[in-house]
Amino acid sequence: MKDIIKDMKDERNALLKKLAQYSSAIRGSITSVCAKCSRANCICDKRTPRKAYRLTYKDRRQKTRIVYIPRSRLPEIKRMIANYSKSRKIMEQLIETNIQIFKNGDKS
Repeated sequence: MKDIIKDMKDERNALLKKLAQYSSAIRGSITSVCAKCSRANCICDKRTPRKAYRLTYKDRRQKTRIVYIPRSRLPEIKRMIANYSKSRKIMEQLIETNIQIFKNGDKS
């Protein structure tokens, strides 16, 4: 029984180390919108409008927030969103491991 708990604790420690790799994470989604200035008779009206990117997410109070993403930082924000997804899966595994440790009667 103690060996099983020790193995589960080792698994938990491994999951915690894995989780630390994804500390740079953001929850949300990226949307692209047409960016057009508001000046009258601007060249924007004659040409295809350029794209602007936004991150949309919900804060603690479930209020929708929008953050502008510069085109140069788009790959970075995509990686952070992917990190959130990976860290969430690891967190689910961590919870399952902790439940198993609890069920087997370890008090630490």
